[in-house]
Amino acid sequence: MISWSSLYHVVEAMMPLYAAMALGYASVRKKAFTPEQCAGINHFVALLAVPLLIFRMISSNNPYTMNIRFLAADTLQKVIILAALAAWARFSKNGSIAWVITLFSLATLPNTVLMGVPVLRGMYGPMSENLMVQIVVLQFVVWYVLVVFLFEYMAAQNAFMEQQQMPPPQANGSHSVDILAVNADGSDPDVSIAQEETTRPSGMLILVMAVKKILKIPSTYASLLGLFWSLIAFRFGIKMPAIIDNSLSIISVSAIGLGMFSVGTFMARRKKFITCGYYLAVLAMVMRFLIGPIVMLVSSFAVGLHGVFLNVGVVQAALPLAVLSFVYAEEYNVHPDIMSTGVIMGIFISVPLTILYYVLLGLRR
Repeated sequence: MISWSSLYHVVEAMMPLYAAMALGYASVRKKAFTPEQCAGINHFVALLAVPLLIFRMISSNNPYTMNIRFLAADTLQKVIILAALAAWARFSKNGSIAWVITLFSLATLPNTVLMGVPVLRGMYGPMSENLMVQIVVLQFVVWYVLVVFLFEYMAAQNAFMEQQQMPPPQANGSHSVDILAVNADGSDPDVSIAQEETTRPSGMLILVMAVKKILKIPSTYASLLGLFWSLIAFRFGIKMPAIIDNSLSIISVSAIGLGMFSVGTFMARRKKFITCGYYLAVLAMVMRFLIGPIVMLVSSFAVGLHGVFLNVGVVQAALPLAVLSFVYAEEYNVHPDIMSTGVIMGIFISVPLTILYYVLLGLRR
């Protein structure tokens, strides 16, 4: 059973999150920051701090010692949930890319950086810390890149639909239209693609627009460069110069703190604590603490994961929602109220729930 000292270390790791969130909340309530300034802080986190954090996390992980079966279970969990959500969005009148992104993030992207390490170390010992780092690396290299791509695809799709609704400038109906790939927050467009016919199918054009946009996002290159460096560094025993590592760490360590600060400012700009309403708040908690762990359990059995590795996989799937998920939701203005509720409520209720999963999994022995 998890010890009281381990519980203290969990609380010790969580308190800075609450402090940063409370400071952000108080700052807006006291009118120290305007809504525009709050958006600028969140944009800084998404554009600069998070990419540097991603690079440092990936580049410091040894890719040659990763637990393939453990990562296969985690990957299968995400693939199953993503496929189910995609099918629902395809055949349901209520489905959309926005909901696929939100529900996928809620179910599969836990806060392994800050909470996963102290919680799992207290439950299963030092070996779980290395597994958490591996989960983080896979999230940054694959899943957050996918989430950002879906955000950009949705933005490109919306821009294309807006252009399609414009009246043709020529009488014969054949003309050139600029397809503008814009951010969901309304920032300046930077991609244009000429289309000769307004009736031509749009799937491939939207895909090209989204790909071109994501290739300009710093986090994409941070993931690739981090992976490239780790492959070389751990293969030949090369260490990153301290002057470079320290320079990167100054900004990267601010990512989580400013992310929680941004959550607090978002709360303060809303009239209610649970901004998305109780129904959606319950849905968010069900996806995070029930659907995610259950699918992870099934995936673990499917790939032959057993023992302590299975337990670690299920418990980490029951951690609260990653702060980075809210940062991206706020940046692209896609259900930020639901994601902020998922982060806030998840942090409050995650410890007793993860302990419950720990006890239940221990009964299997």
